[in-house]
Amino acid sequence: MIKKGLVPMFMLVLMVVMAVPAIGWAAYDHGKIKGPFETGPDVTKTCLKCHKDSAENIMKSTHWTWVADQEIPGKGKLARGKKNVVNNFCVAVSSNWPRCTSCHIGYGWKDNSFDFTDATKVDCLVCHDTTGTYKKTPTGAGNVDPKVDLVNVARSVGEPNRKSCGACHFYGGGGDHVKHGDLDSSLVNPDVSLDVHMSPEGEDMNCQACHESDDHLIKGSALVVSPVDYNHLGCEDCHDPDPHEESRLNNHARRIACQTCHIPTFSREFPTKVYWDWSTAGENRDPESDDYGMPTHHKKKGSFRWEKDVVPTYAWYNGKAGVYTLGDKVKPGKVNPLSWPMGNKKDKDAMIYPFKVMEGRQIFDAKNNTLIVPKLFGKGGYWATYD
Repeated sequence: MIKKGLVPMFMLVLMVVMAVPAIGWAAYDHGKIKGPFETGPDVTKTCLKCHKDSAENIMKSTHWTWVADQEIPGKGKLARGKKNVVNNFCVAVSSNWPRCTSCHIGYGWKDNSFDFTDATKVDCLVCHDTTGTYKKTPTGAGNVDPKVDLVNVARSVGEPNRKSCGACHFYGGGGDHVKHGDLDSSLVNPDVSLDVHMSPEGEDMNCQACHESDDHLIKGSALVVSPVDYNHLGCEDCHDPDPHEESRLNNHARRIACQTCHIPTFSREFPTKVYWDWSTAGENRDPESDDYGMPTHHKKKGSFRWEKDVVPTYAWYNGKAGVYTLGDKVKPGKVNPLSWPMGNKKDKDAMIYPFKVMEGRQIFDAKNNTLIVPKLFGKGGYWATYD
């Protein structure tokens, strides 16, 4: 169990903005690629012979760095991103690298010494695999599963598809449909009633149709990791700003985001996690599940609550967000927000957007009133010792 002295718990809120879901491809016969390849970096070395610029560009992206310098409201200029954000799922990357970085587009980020300047560590295959056989080891710091036929995958590379993007983005929070609510494996081949853009019966679009790429710098950002929305992606990028025949609806659309009306519920295929209580971790319980068949307790992680067909929480949002950064003070016994949209009715830049609200309870330093990043994975970690 967690040591005494660290046990005070409190409610935390994580507000995740719901996102609305392209990369040129040179003509080349990759079937001529020769192996054998023992490791992922061996493949990358072959890729670099023709695509050196691509590796250099990807290394400038937040897909690679997991952090970017941003002007954070109320905090000034800070380096912020997935690398150092605090959430109320598994809390933070730091000290838990090999597990968290299994979704990094690199190989071998096992600790703080990872070399972000080494182009051979770039994982080209994780995005460009078309065989559906490529996968990383879940606890392997981004390294490729030894069972993968690297020669076959390298010879079959192509444009990213829904499945290759979803290999990481559908499984945030530790599993399919856990974190986001609007991103899960149902989008690999969705019915037109679920997603008209991605359904083969609809527009049959891949992710990069909207999340366009310029030199591997992919458009779009998330409120939690990018509080200033510096790389904005919106429906108006493709759709007419006055899309309705009725002028009254177009007037509404100037203050109400498209998603607010056109995505009335989320998590329609699978339930998503909406509550996580770390205070019950370490308890030995009989297996428990809810009406959706989802676990409501796990010894390693505590208690959960899941919801399906969720009506979003609506809030004014002007493209900027307030965020918790490690070291900020918290208020014991109060609801402490980790991220929240900024804006109000009088703010001319704000619109009403839909959000998923994630609540949780987790440990904090009761003396200094700051959050604690627990070491969960690896030698000496809580998942091994329950200490």
